[in-house]
Amino acid sequence: MKTAIYLVLGVVSVIFAVVWFLEARKHSEGPQRPGIADLAVGFVTIFLDTLGIGCFATITFCYKLRNMVPDELIPGTMNIGVTLAAVAEAYIYLTVDVEPVTLGSLIAAAAAGSWLGAGIVAHWPRRKIQIGMGTVLLLTAGFGLARQLGMMQGGGDLLGVTGIKLALGVAATFLLGALMTLGIGFFAPCMMVIFLLGMNLKTAFPIMMASTAFVGAVGSIQFIRQARYSLGPALGLMLGGIPGVLIAAYIVKEIPLDWLRWMVIVILAYTAIMMLRTAARERFERHALDLPSTLAGLERGRLHGRVPIEERLRRPA
Repeated sequence: MKTAIYLVLGVVSVIFAVVWFLEARKHSEGPQRPGIADLAVGFVTIFLDTLGIGCFATITFCYKLRNMVPDELIPGTMNIGVTLAAVAEAYIYLTVDVEPVTLGSLIAAAAAGSWLGAGIVAHWPRRKIQIGMGTVLLLTAGFGLARQLGMMQGGGDLLGVTGIKLALGVAATFLLGALMTLGIGFFAPCMMVIFLLGMNLKTAFPIMMASTAFVGAVGSIQFIRQARYSLGPALGLMLGGIPGVLIAAYIVKEIPLDWLRWMVIVILAYTAIMMLRTAARERFERHALDLPSTLAGLERGRLHGRVPIEERLRRPA
């Protein structure tokens, strides 16, 4: 099973890279070359990602803090930019023991979910993306907080699951694959799924890494074809992220992560609030801009093709 995953992942990665190269030559939005900030964001966030922290929350935080990428382009930029780094992570961590059927089933479900999710999200308007990202980021922060406080029971030593547990795991990772295309990190919620299924948390690493690689390679093609990403920041994630993976996996290997998990929970909550506030503010501003024309329409007695009630009352029966 692992050999098959290695081979399929290699083929899918090559297809992704070729499609990205060809489509990027035709059209893409935003800056065309990565800057120092783009490379730094890629290196730091994916370095932490390789150690199991996840990167989508921290990338979104950086993009929002410095206004590096328009909100509507953040999901596509992240999914495309982290894909090849995620492939490197997958090849490194697939050496960890996990039951083959469980591994293959969860990865396939995540990839299928990403194809469905990307096809929907790539056509969403800016405000819907803001609300969707903000809401799910808050939910993810809640799960992380519950885990840190020991409020969620589960975990065990299983290397795989069967029957109803496997079915639940497949359904959960399918949903997570779809949500990842919205710009929601896969690691934290996937680790929750592994924990609740009673599996050893070490098995989460090959499942998370390989699923993220397949989700990125499969789902990102939809964003690439729709040009719903910013090329410069995406290249920064890729070029800065791959060295981050190698240094984290082969040199640093492990650091105390408890305080980093608390930091990510804070970042998740803060970024979610920023997204939702931006959506609310832009809606208010849009309505304010529309107010003069609305008032003018009322003054003329014709709003959306309707005669005002005052005029109707003045008419003879």
